[in-house]
This record gives sequence, C-alpha cells and structure tokens, in this order.
Amino acid sequence: MLAWLEQFLARYPELALYLAITIGYYIGAFKFGSFSLGPVTGSLFAGILIGRFAEVPVSSTTKAFLFLLFLFGIGYSVGPQFLQTLRRDGLKSVALALVCTTTGLAAAYAISRFLQLDAGFSAGLLSGSLTQSPAMGTATEAIGALPLPEDVRAQLVAHVAVADAVCYLFGAVGAIWFCSVLGPKLLGVDIEAEAKELERSLGIEQEADGTTSGYREFEFRAYKVAADGMVVGKSIAQTEAMVADLRLFVLGVRRDGTVIEANPTLVLNAGDILAVSGRRDDIVHLLGTRADEIEDRELLDVPFLVNEVLLTKLTGRPLGEVASESWTRGLYLRSVRRGDARLPLGPDLILARGDILTLVGPEPVVARAAAQLGPVIAPTTATDFVVLGLAIFLGGLMGAVVQIPIGGISVSLGTSVGALVAGLVVGHLRTRHPLFGRIPDGAIALMTSLGLASFVAMTGLHAGPVFFSALKEVGIGLVLGGAVVTLTPLVIGLYFGRYVLRMNPVLLLGAIAGALTMTAAMAAVQTQSKSPVAVLGYTPAYPVAQILLTIWGTVIVIATAGL
Repeated sequence: MLAWLEQFLARYPELALYLAITIGYYIGAFKFGSFSLGPVTGSLFAGILIGRFAEVPVSSTTKAFLFLLFLFGIGYSVGPQFLQTLRRDGLKSVALALVCTTTGLAAAYAISRFLQLDAGFSAGLLSGSLTQSPAMGTATEAIGALPLPEDVRAQLVAHVAVADAVCYLFGAVGAIWFCSVLGPKLLGVDIEAEAKELERSLGIEQEADGTTSGYREFEFRAYKVAADGMVVGKSIAQTEAMVADLRLFVLGVRRDGTVIEANPTLVLNAGDILAVSGRRDDIVHLLGTRADEIEDRELLDVPFLVNEVLLTKLTGRPLGEVASESWTRGLYLRSVRRGDARLPLGPDLILARGDILTLVGPEPVVARAAAQLGPVIAPTTATDFVVLGLAIFLGGLMGAVVQIPIGGISVSLGTSVGALVAGLVVGHLRTRHPLFGRIPDGAIALMTSLGLASFVAMTGLHAGPVFFSALKEVGIGLVLGGAVVTLTPLVIGLYFGRYVLRMNPVLLLGAIAGALTMTAAMAAVQTQSKSPVAVLGYTPAYPVAQILLTIWGTVIVIATAGL
C-alpha cells in the first residue's frame, strides 16, 4: 500500500502538491497560545514530509509562475499605502522598520559567515528567523542565476527550505514573546496603562462587552415630540447641536399626517414625529426615556447605503475634523481599513491616501460624501487580466534587464523583485485612477495565499529527500544562530525606537511587529495591552518591511555566494 502511494505521488506531482497544501493549512491552523505555524510554514513542513516519503518531481516553471503571482498580489495590496507611508506621520515607524530589517540582514550575514553556511542555508536562516517566507522565493531565483552546476544549485535551493523550517519556529515564537512579554519588561512599562493613556490622548473610546461603537452601528427610529419636549420651538439644526457629540440626526419629519423635508432650518412642533438616526445606545437610553417611539414605516422607509470609498481627497486630516464638515450630516463611519489592518476609530486618527472607508447613511448623503472623499469601490468579480499579465511581464522584464554591478560583475534584480515592483506601481496607480487595473479582494487573497503556500510546498517537496542529511550538516549551530538573528533586530529596534525615536511604548511594540511582518506578534501586543491601538504603529512599518525583507532574500544570496 505504501509503495503504491509513493509511486502514485511521484507519478502525479500536481496531486502531491494539493495534498501538501491541504495538510499545511490543517496543521497551520492549530494554535498554542498566540503561536501557530500558519498555512505557509505548515505547507513547507507538509512538503518536506511528503518529499521524505516520495521523490516528487517539482516543476520550476510552476514554482516561478505561482511566486510571481504572489509577489504581484503583495505589491498590489500594499501599493496604496507604501509611498504614502514614506511621507505621512508614520515616519517613526518607517525609520524603525528600516533599522530592524537592515539589522536583521546584517545579523543573518554575520551568523552565516561565522557558521560558514552556504548561500542556501544563509537565505533560509534569514527567511525563517525573520519569519519572511517570500524571501525564500527571491533567494531561490538568485540561486538559480548563480554560475554553478545545476546539481549544486538544486542542493542550495533545498538548503533554503531546510534552514527556513529549522529557524522559523523560534522566529515566530520569539517575536510574539518579545513584543508582548519581554519588550514591555525591558522598557519597564505597564503596557495596559500605556495603552489606556494613548487611547485617551487619541480620543478613542474602548468598547465594553455587548456594546458597539457609534461609528459602526446605528439605529433609525421614529419618536413623537411631547408637548413639553425640549426640542419644541427649536430648529432641527439647533436640536442636533444639543447632542452634537452623539451624532444624532433628524432625517425625516411627519407633521399633521404628512411627511415633510427635514430641512435643518425647520422649527419643530409638539406632536411632530421625528425619524432619528444615531448610535443605538444613545437613541435607546437618551430618547427612549423621554419620548414615545412610533412605528412609522413610511417615514422610516429611507434608502440607506453601505459603501466602501477609496480615500483620495482630504488626506492628512484628523477624523474628528472631517466629521465636523457640513456634508457629513447623517453620515456614519463604520470602519477605516489601511491595507489589511482595521484601524481603531477616534477623532485624532489621521486619514491617509489609500485608506478604505466604509460609509453608512442615506443614499444622497453617502453620494455627497463620496464626492468629497474619493470614488466608491463598487463590488466587482472581474479581474483586469490585461493589466495583471502585462504588469507582471514588464516588471519581470525590468528585473531581468536591470543589472547591478557587484564585485566586478553585474547581477540582475531578478523577475521576482520586478513583479513585486510592478504590483506596487499598479496598486499605487489605482488610488489615483480607481478603475485602472481592478482586481477583486477575493482574487488578491487567492493570489497571495495560494501562490505562496504552493511555492513553499513545492520547495518542501524538493527539500524532503535531503532534509535530515542537510540538517545534520549544520547541526545545532543553525538553531542557535537563528535565535540570534531573530532577537538582534528586536532588541536594537526596541531601544532605537524608545530612546532615539521617542516612540510611545505601545506604538513601538506594534511597529516592531510590523518590522518583522509578524501579525501574530501585533495581535499578542493587543491582547496584553487590552487595546487595539498597537495597529497604529504596525501599519506604517508593515509595507516597508514586507518589501525590504523580500528583497533581502536576493541580497543575502549574492553576499554569501562571494559575489
């Protein structure tokens, strides 16, 4: 039976790949506290396991195709934030990302020279210790360009997977533990108290269990104005000003049986029925105890929209300032998303170009707001394959043609770096021309998740037959060296951010997690601080680190290969 299965997997490598991805996603989902392997590293281990069992042939063309698709997707998703990040108020986080990533590269190079590792082990040391699996791909391409015999290059590629698998465990656990436990102790701060103080300074109100923020959920109800009501004789504008901090709006009025326009200058009378929108708690607890609620379907039959808007205007302004504009009357903000991160809402949150705002309100109100903020992102299921294919081709062409002189010879950037740059360019252009190169979020998610998982699974399949022999070659030194590479940028980044950049401790720890592109570490900081605000440090650092750490795969191969 086992012999048959071995022959089957070797004969049908595409099915072996699907099996590796399945096992990888399954084991990657298991959590041990805040730690989990994740689907990508899970797929790597699954590939190694299957590769140990059966010698599965791996197509280099398929690997390259999937990896270029992944890199373009990553560039496309961070493109709207990348260039803006370099210019906005997150410059401290950007500086920290530069220091951490550069320090990580230097540490990986120093350890690889100390342990006398070859280019493959060195690249895996970097990618695993700094938890940046995409660096495996750029390193693999760089190895393929080395002037070495084919069997030697194949061995080096296998070594990348071996070292990555060995070093990733401490890389992930170490980053989570450092950011959430050791980092606060080294700084001597109470991270929960610091987070609460930061929330107060930013005007962010924490949500209690069972309640929701007024920015995200609201009610639309009808109430009858009592004869002795506080609003009798006041205009709608004056009425709304009485509770301006609660953002309650009168969007409809029924008077003497007739629905009339809720003009801000309209003076309210006793007996009027008002259609009021606002935060559920505010409506229920404020109006519910003072006015009679009326069931008036006609009055409440107002078409509401929930639209996502790509912010291209009014950038660099605080949310509270924008919320005070006259055109925001009747408008609610459900969320602000920057890249993949959802930001905590508060009046001092600085809006940045490329942010995605989820707006809720009556149809004309949302349309009016979109004209002030940016284009509505209409749902689409169609991918612009013309832009997708051409961008990857041109980016890969640029990467192959552009030569960098190093050590007396010229080395190309590589098609992988070119595809990444192409994704950045297209992603940035869509913030200025939203209809250009549209790719649905679901398609991007598939490109990035399946593309990388498939690539590393195939790398694992390739490395499986030599895994234990290669591991025996480097021994325990690789494990200890990987720990040094993981901790060095964390420690240096911590003290650089605190004493040179003077960063808030919570934002600093979030930025360090972003500098290692370790979302789980950021989540651990949020858990320890009992606050979401660490994401404000994470989001500026993440896109910069994502790009640099991916490129470092090429750099360390060139450096350790003696070129």
